[in-house]
Amino acid sequence: MTNRSRILIADDHNLMAELCKRLLEPQFDVIGVVNDGRALVRVARELKPDVVVLDIAMPILNGLDAGRQLKELLPAVKLVYLTMNTDIALAAEAFRRGASGYLLKTCAAADLVRAVRDVLRCRTYLSPALSVDTVNFLRTRANKKIDESDPLTARQREVLQLLAEGRAMKEVGAILRMSTRTVAYHKYRMMEVLGATNSSELVKYAVRNHIVAA
Repeated sequence: MTNRSRILIADDHNLMAELCKRLLEPQFDVIGVVNDGRALVRVARELKPDVVVLDIAMPILNGLDAGRQLKELLPAVKLVYLTMNTDIALAAEAFRRGASGYLLKTCAAADLVRAVRDVLRCRTYLSPALSVDTVNFLRTRANKKIDESDPLTARQREVLQLLAEGRAMKEVGAILRMSTRTVAYHKYRMMEVLGATNSSELVKYAVRNHIVAA
């Protein structure tokens, strides 16, 4: 038996995931490594980690939407985003959706360990590469209760990501356990809501809003 905190890692780049594992293993129990957001939600539900270190750009289900689902399933879990994306607005959105930490993949190895320690103490951790002004902006955005600006439902975002990744409707239906007809309904409903006239415009929306990586 061990009293060490339990860490789950999610990154679709195997080299990065393995590096994180090696950095964290001396001080924490790394209980698993997954490569996509849907696997993350499934494994976290079973293993109940204390901290999840995750990327934002992941296949099948992106890190932001996976994080939202995790906080609904496991409210006490701490989310530490480790990403290449320096977009201030995206970092703010991560905090607003329940993140406890946000680091850039260019950070020092010690910063990741420090971030995990801090969030376990119920502190917020922000990458040293981001400025003080950014910190203040994030705090304002994270603490201010605002309406969800995304016109799509959570389910529509899931469908959109899979379609934008180039998956056929039948494959999307199999992954989400819905009929092809239901997938088609979601697609054309999204086009109506977003004013999109074709699939290409849906993909552009998905990239612009970080539902899929560019």
